[in-house]
Amino acid sequence: MSAEINGRIILPSPVGKLLLEERGGALVRLSFENQISGPLEQRSTPFLEQAAQQLAEYFRGERQEFSLALTYEGTEFQKKVWQALREIPYGQTRSYGQVAQMADSPKASRAVGMASHNNPIAIIIPCHRVIGANGKLVGFGGGLPVKEKLLALEAEFRESNRKIQ
Repeated sequence: MSAEINGRIILPSPVGKLLLEERGGALVRLSFENQISGPLEQRSTPFLEQAAQQLAEYFRGERQEFSLALTYEGTEFQKKVWQALREIPYGQTRSYGQVAQMADSPKASRAVGMASHNNPIAIIIPCHRVIGANGKLVGFGGGLPVKEKLLALEAEFRESNRKIQ
């Protein structure tokens, strides 16, 4: 991406610090603390404040879908996988093989794993909702404890919302 970053903030969250970056009015990066290297100059923008608000709502169980502009670069296959990940409902999981089918590449479950690993906008593109075919938690850029916490949070709020209805 050739355009300069317009804003960058580090946001505290229940799963550790999150790095958010904006370029041209769109989120281009959401990374976990273990993926942040070196000191970063922070510069907030109205867009990043909106993103932070939506993430706070998500962590409180008040938001299940994000309404933020996203911009990311990747191969056509990666983009198809990232779009498929966005279609996994809140509080649910899919296997790598199921995501491969959703991306019209049923034999590409390993490639789905690599595309998930290269996801530039974690949580909002919910790669944490992808699990192994055996139902076990496998691979996650933020670390398996973070993946487990995100899935538990979604399951808890999904269940409590079900009881309210």
